[in-house]
Amino acid sequence: MPVLVASDLDRTLIYSSAALALTMPDARAPRLLCVEVHESRPLSYMTETAAQLLTDLGDTAVFVPTTTRTRKQYQRINLPGPQPAYAICANGGHLLVDGVTDQDWHAQVLARLAEECAPLAEIREHLMTSADPLWVRKHRVAEDLFAYLVVERELLPEEWVKELAAWAENRGWTVSLQGRKIYAVPKPLTKSAAVREVAQRTGAHLTLAAGDSLLDADLLLAADRGWRPGHGELADSDWSAPEISALPERGVLAGERIVREFLRASRPRA
Repeated sequence: MPVLVASDLDRTLIYSSAALALTMPDARAPRLLCVEVHESRPLSYMTETAAQLLTDLGDTAVFVPTTTRTRKQYQRINLPGPQPAYAICANGGHLLVDGVTDQDWHAQVLARLAEECAPLAEIREHLMTSADPLWVRKHRVAEDLFAYLVVERELLPEEWVKELAAWAENRGWTVSLQGRKIYAVPKPLTKSAAVREVAQRTGAHLTLAAGDSLLDADLLLAADRGWRPGHGELADSDWSAPEISALPERGVLAGERIVREFLRASRPRA
């Protein structure tokens, strides 16, 4: 019976140059491997050690990338090792099997969203009318499932985010601020639901997980064991739960530590 490892990607396993947190002297900085190129430019990295550990993990567990990214954004990433048999995109809205969307799963997700929360159009209209162009750089919709804004963080009023979260809560949506992006996501659209589906299909007896944002909290709570890095929304709010380890490492070294913990926990004990 396999071990299932479900991990968030951005700022958990892979890191942009701005998120690397290379605070050590230059001579002691880890060697980095580029794992994402966008518009002919390197975009995301992991340490070479983490890359080797992730390759080794494929021999001991079912590794499932679990991301809020759209399918197109996810497919830009070139992780070391073989292509995962399962991947979760759009915060659980799409379950990829050998790189192809499982249409039955997607239809189930759409049915649940229609039944349990306000429509995307209402959320988009509110974002368009309430967000100030002074600090909004882009309005985006992901996979016709949720919306997000790209903002100038130094100009963003903290009270506006709190007011948006309260407004969205009453309509069955949740709000997450991650770096320069503000996500508005339907509450039923969860990574944990998709991970449970993969666990059932694979017969996994143990689920391990990692994530850094509030959108990862349900994923961590659904796992048997989990880890969060020393940065991100969960760390900033001092979020904790039983069986969840709060790591001290920040930046790309946190990603390396997380893969090491996955590998240690997934190997059979003598």
